[in-house]
Amino acid sequence: MNAAPAAARWRAVTVSILVALLLLCLVWELWLAPLRPGGSWLALKALPLLWILPGIARGRLYTYRASTMLILAYFTEGTVRAWSDSGLSAQLAGVETALSLAFFCSAIVFVRCSRGVRSATPTTAA
Repeated sequence: MNAAPAAARWRAVTVSILVALLLLCLVWELWLAPLRPGGSWLALKALPLLWILPGIARGRLYTYRASTMLILAYFTEGTVRAWSDSGLSAQLAGVETALSLAFFCSAIVFVRCSRGVRSATPTTAA
């Protein structure tokens, strides 16, 4: 099996999930179910996702490895708010939990596929 097309597919999946999670965080805290009417400062939780987006889109392995640690905060927040909130906020928290778990898994698969690509490429002496 050729690892390069698999890595490219998993990179696209991971980027798509990250963009969905980023948009969910913004829409949730600004319009759908903010903590305070008119929007919440909690929308700033989307900034770390926006910060890692370029590295994820470029396929930088360091960013992927670091993002698996960062995404655990979103998983935790989603789990806690799904348990403690009610109504639409709890449903959105469940979606956040699912997206963060999907991101975590796809990032790990991308890193594993990329390792296969890196070891299969010949190195040249400088």
